[in-house]
Amino acid sequence: MDTSRFRVRPGEQVNLRRYSPVDTSPLKNKRKAAGRLDRGIERLAVLQEKLYAQNRWAVLLIFQAMDAAGKDSAIKHVMSGLNPQGTQVYSFKRPSDEELDHDYLWRTNKALPERGRIGIFNRSYYEEVLVVRVHPDVLNRQKLPAPLVTKYLWRDRYDDITRNGTLVRKFFLHVSKEEQRRRFLERLDDPSKHWKFAAADLDERDRWDEYGRAYEQALTRTSTRHAPWYIVPADHKWFTRLVIAELVIQALESLDLAVPAATRPQLDALAEARKRLGSEP
Repeated sequence: MDTSRFRVRPGEQVNLRRYSPVDTSPLKNKRKAAGRLDRGIERLAVLQEKLYAQNRWAVLLIFQAMDAAGKDSAIKHVMSGLNPQGTQVYSFKRPSDEELDHDYLWRTNKALPERGRIGIFNRSYYEEVLVVRVHPDVLNRQKLPAPLVTKYLWRDRYDDITRNGTLVRKFFLHVSKEEQRRRFLERLDDPSKHWKFAAADLDERDRWDEYGRAYEQALTRTSTRHAPWYIVPADHKWFTRLVIAELVIQALESLDLAVPAATRPQLDALAEARKRLGSEP
């Protein structure tokens, strides 16, 4: 599958209307994709083991989207075959009082993955140029010194966010408003999914266009060569998962991962260990 069409090129002016949430090309239906995700997950497991053993790179996967776009299920299905020892998942919700008393990147920076591990952010520091931009009252609660709240505030935050030393891949799950409506109704009709729904979700839905503009600006300003954004069609969850799996595989393969070769002292120690085990009665 050619995934290049999902990538936001550095400097590209993003217009979400040019991206189709229902795109599944070149696959026509879920049946055609049967087995591809399973093979992708197997490949991811092999690459993750090399990443963990090599212990040089850290990888951060960021998921952003409107409500009901499928972030949770994408993380669950694509990452299901990975070793939990080498992954860490963080979900960022409303900031606590402690977090509001720190710099706005504090709560996410302390959750960045270590070398050899894959970190997964379900929402992230991008909330600071999305929710905070749509809801100015949130910015007020951050208690910033007045001289810092200038017309350059959002530009400065975009710049801060792109300065990061970890290999980053960012996924915006692009769901249509009609599909979100369908999924909300599904949650209301299914008692086992009631916990996923909150009345405030509809208040955010009323701001659909505002969020769309905020996302377009964030995607435009923060997609770089080393930390690109991918706009992934999200109306068909089976396709969303397949695209994400392939993009993560491509990212890991770009690192030239390999299990470290044993040094001469290590080989000697292994030979001695084999000799000792072989001599046991």
